[in-house]
Amino acid sequence: MPSTHRLILASSSKARHAMLTNAGVDCEAVASMIDEDGYKQAMKAEGATAAEAAETLAEMKALRMYRQQPDAIVIAADQMLECNGIWFDKPMDRDNTRAQLLALRGKSHKLVSAAVIYKEGSRIWGTIDTAHLTVRNFTDEWLEEYLDAAGEEIYHCVGGYQLEGLGAQLFTEVRGDYFTVLGMPLLPLIGFLRDHGVLKA
Repeated sequence: MPSTHRLILASSSKARHAMLTNAGVDCEAVASMIDEDGYKQAMKAEGATAAEAAETLAEMKALRMYRQQPDAIVIAADQMLECNGIWFDKPMDRDNTRAQLLALRGKSHKLVSAAVIYKEGSRIWGTIDTAHLTVRNFTDEWLEEYLDAAGEEIYHCVGGYQLEGLGAQLFTEVRGDYFTVLGMPLLPLIGFLRDHGVLKA
């Protein structure tokens, strides 16, 4: 894989773009518009696992972006949160964020992050990783203070939290890779890019 190829991250996620750029991966972030809700509903109805859903959504994003940018190497990722068989999405507003965090309170859940890479019309790499998190029994009063302090940025995060910020106070235990929790299995991804000449060995 020649290093002259353009790298595109098929995502509107600031966190994923920051992860790559902070790690020295020079890439352009471009949102890949797919019907995520439609795909999730269909996969859930078919009995798919959270991991299968995350991988499929990442692949659909990569494929769509490749069709728009066929000269680029396309990276795409997706993340699913599952708790007791229920899939959680980005809450998008304060009321939904509160409801999600109350549903997760005192329970363990898992975050599944998948990433795929497309080049010249084919999937050339992919990986899935899972982290397990346990939410503490926080008080209702603390939750309202958290929502005030964390701001609207968390409305765009699955589960309504950012582990790298105030959201760390939500948990009693986190088992798994830090970057997987943030939304992308970063270390295997940059390892692949290094092995294939995009990054220096």
